[in-house]
Amino acid sequence: MNILKLLTTATVLAGFAFAAPAGAADKGLVGVAMPTKSSARWIADGDNMVKVLKERGYAVDLQYAEDDVPNQLSQIENMITKGAKVLVVASIDGTTLSDVLQQAADQKIKVIAYDRLIRDTPNVSYYATFDNFQVGVLQATSLVKALKADTEKGPFNIELFGGSPDDNNAYFFYNGAMSVLQPLIDKGTIVVGSGQTGMDQVATLRWDPATAQSRMDAILSSTYSDKKLNAVLSPYDGISIGILSSLKGVGYGSGDMPMPFVSGQDAEVPSVKSIIAGEQYSTIFKDTRDLAKVTVDMVDAAMSGKEPEVNDTKSYDNGKKVVPSYLLKPVVVDKSNWKILIDSGYYTEAQVK
Repeated sequence: MNILKLLTTATVLAGFAFAAPAGAADKGLVGVAMPTKSSARWIADGDNMVKVLKERGYAVDLQYAEDDVPNQLSQIENMITKGAKVLVVASIDGTTLSDVLQQAADQKIKVIAYDRLIRDTPNVSYYATFDNFQVGVLQATSLVKALKADTEKGPFNIELFGGSPDDNNAYFFYNGAMSVLQPLIDKGTIVVGSGQTGMDQVATLRWDPATAQSRMDAILSSTYSDKKLNAVLSPYDGISIGILSSLKGVGYGSGDMPMPFVSGQDAEVPSVKSIIAGEQYSTIFKDTRDLAKVTVDMVDAAMSGKEPEVNDTKSYDNGKKVVPSYLLKPVVVDKSNWKILIDSGYYTEAQVK
């Protein structure tokens, strides 16, 4: 790395750390580690966290690691060195943070896992997230509704996609979805044509749309040359867009080949537009403004030595402890109700039209 790039990077980092209102530093510095800017939802999460933390009077050091684990470890170490009082961490790989979080614990820094559970360490104080099992239930239920698989015999051909295997949430999404789909698979109402089931076969590393598109291409060529695909379980909007690109590439969505029903998650703008256009079938809306508020409530409690409000003390065992958690409710969105995104103020109509 040349000197100019080093200086530029240092300037950017400093801009994040000191972009707080006058007097904010009196309440202390909060480090916020986000995984990537490649997904619009993480940009929204970061913006919402900074907004609420500043409103509560904190200085904020917000960093994005661009899905590079060593980069995220370095960023968190820097936050500790800068004197952060609390760390809010949305991990890239929830199994890689044990050593750096021990450094935080040695400095008596509280750690809040944000939307992704941090595993294999006792040094996680709290977890703020959505009800991730319910996310999967809603995704699968939306497909069952679209197919009418709860009232018609089928068989309906479906393919399954999972999230990244290094993200604990991916397993909750998949297990929630399969709690709905497996009974219908057992009855023969739904058929997984490729035979690919289980996270070891359907996972999509780093939630990458191109990886999903490539896998969908392979499945279509190997399994669906002589039959039609009716639905695809997708756990995330970026993956959904990759799947839809693959489907369009072989003619779905035109002529006598209706687009299969495809689920999603995060209500990202391209997918909302796709839903309105009649391509993607559904997504899951997770209001990150609410998640930011819950997380900052946890920060407030941690800074004042109080116990924050939690509503789940059983579900999230990280391998070292059950992490006290607050779970928010997800909402399924499809063409019939997408305007809740506008009515709630999450988007303007101009953004999604």
